[in-house]
Amino acid sequence: MVRISFLSGLLTVLLLAPHALMAEHWASEAIPFNKSAGCMEGPLAEFGQYIGNWKIDDEELQDDGVTWKAGAGARWDFVCLGNGTAIQDFWMPNDGGVGTNLRTYNKESESWDIAWSVTGMSGFAHIQARQEEDGNIVMMYKSPLPNPPRRITFFAAEENAWKWKLEMSFDDGETWTEVYRIRATRI
Repeated sequence: MVRISFLSGLLTVLLLAPHALMAEHWASEAIPFNKSAGCMEGPLAEFGQYIGNWKIDDEELQDDGVTWKAGAGARWDFVCLGNGTAIQDFWMPNDGGVGTNLRTYNKESESWDIAWSVTGMSGFAHIQARQEEDGNIVMMYKSPLPNPPRRITFFAAEENAWKWKLEMSFDDGETWTEVYRIRATRI
């Protein structure tokens, strides 16, 4: 019995020790992926303000064009990569599936290049975003172009909450109809 216990303990140490060392290595100050200060200054602060973990309450416009119906909700986590290299988020709806955005700031165009992918999507969508004078960030799909056209607006974050909306245009961009909206609350 003692021999089995010893072997079991030895096996546990041999299997877990490398993982513990890797975790310690990744958490060290020498690795730039554990820092987020670079995403909180300059243009990166535009999306940096959303870094954290968020509970999502959502609503969808119904076919009557008037009634809003509560959705299943989600969790949305934003992280800084490489102390300002990029901002990545992880979309996790309560009713299944997952999605992720990788956001990089393009200094030349003074806009964001975003790659979006979600469960069931073939490849990724290229989205471009720009912060407007009112502080809101407006995102437009570049490729593939959805039909009908869509735009997404992130509203400026409050201390522990922010709002977001998806709009569609049924007249080639002349007018926009809000079809989906969320309210995020910090977890």
